[in-house]
Amino acid sequence: MMRKSVASVLSFAMVLSACGGGGGGSGSVVTPPPTGATPTPTPTAVAGCSLRERQDWAAAQLNEWYLFPETLPASLSPAAYGNVDDYIDALTATARAQGRDRYFTYLTSIAEENAYYASGSSAGYGFRLAYDSAGGRIFVAEAFEGAPALNAGIDRGAQIVAIGTSTATLRTVSSILASQGTAGVTEALGPSAVGTTRVLRISDAAGTRDLTVAMADYALTPVSSRYGAKVLDDGGRKVGYVNLRTFISTADPALRAAFAQFKAAGITQVIVDLRYNGGGLVSIAQLMGDLMGANRAATDVFDYMVFRPEKSAENETRFFQPKTESIAPTRIAFIGTGGTASASELVVNAFIPYLHANAALIGTNTYGKPVGQIALDRAQCDDRLRVIAFATQNAAHQGNYFNGLASTVEASCRAGDDISYPLGDPREASTKAALDFLAGRSCTSIASSGQTTLALRTSANELLTPERPTTVQREVPGAF
Repeated sequence: MMRKSVASVLSFAMVLSACGGGGGGSGSVVTPPPTGATPTPTPTAVAGCSLRERQDWAAAQLNEWYLFPETLPASLSPAAYGNVDDYIDALTATARAQGRDRYFTYLTSIAEENAYYASGSSAGYGFRLAYDSAGGRIFVAEAFEGAPALNAGIDRGAQIVAIGTSTATLRTVSSILASQGTAGVTEALGPSAVGTTRVLRISDAAGTRDLTVAMADYALTPVSSRYGAKVLDDGGRKVGYVNLRTFISTADPALRAAFAQFKAAGITQVIVDLRYNGGGLVSIAQLMGDLMGANRAATDVFDYMVFRPEKSAENETRFFQPKTESIAPTRIAFIGTGGTASASELVVNAFIPYLHANAALIGTNTYGKPVGQIALDRAQCDDRLRVIAFATQNAAHQGNYFNGLASTVEASCRAGDDISYPLGDPREASTKAALDFLAGRSCTSIASSGQTTLALRTSANELLTPERPTTVQREVPGAF
């Protein structure tokens, strides 16, 4: 969950201080050659970007901004850590053990992140993978428009049977899982880089076949052009359905168009499908709330953002701001899973004080991330430190859902993720359960079984996520 306004200001401030009055460089210095000699660039270390300097900088930012300063060690030498990531993990280990910072604080690339949040740009095959732990299988949960996988005919429901760099080197997924686990599948798919090519043996309704697919740069469409927004007919009752993949800037016009369609159709009941949405920009989460807040007053709180006491000047109260396209839903069914996190949970939580049991969580429990990051930049190193710096609360000051929203929402319906049907298909298990809730038909609540919270986050298929995800994999769980 990225706080766009504060992040932008802080990023700019950190760029200025990191440059030291112009000390930043391009990353290399060219030594002038002797007359007549062939020029040979001689790269040198960028000033301020040694491992120790980067580690010290990260520690200083945490000491200033971290939401849980009492959990930081009084002193921890970085000497024992071979990279910045491991040092950050060690500094935040206590909060992580408490379940309050489950790798939410991390170092990433400024360039990579800016490209993603501006347009969803990333390199990959353009599909989202799910792992069937019981059957030892890997399935495609979703394929993105304009990306290599869908262009090759790979879509939701397809099973990846084998992976190789050529047909001669194909290894079955079952053997990879047996010997290396899910990390082996991630490794077999190759690095996230343009041109990475693999042969995939695919099994789907069309049969089994070998396809060669190469990673390419593509811009993720946040609201699918195929099923992202539509009006469903449930026995003559019109229901709006919107599926948001991720909270990025380009979701703004797509969401406005979706709700304009619902408004024109007189929609008052909505399914908001966030089952795979790992979060993103708070500004887009607030827009989504506004688009369902036509009947909210200017004094109605959407959310509170609360920083640590020393940073209380940064606290913010955001009120609903209805838009021209806004509707006034009487009932909302939010579809969620363990892959639903951060900004997605913020939207669900915001409606509880207003709709109470008329806003339900459908599917399984959510991830549990009621906190957000700010961006702190060290520009000459292309380092962006995402620091958990603020907590979010709804109008009733509910915000302590680190174990997911299942125990916070006032209504829920347990359902699976049936990848044999397209997303938004009324026959698909979670969509069907959402329609049942909206119609007042009975369902089984998510928490009624008495299982542990962790178990409630799981379903038959879990999204495949590498140990060190890229920006797109953090916000679009399961993406490759």
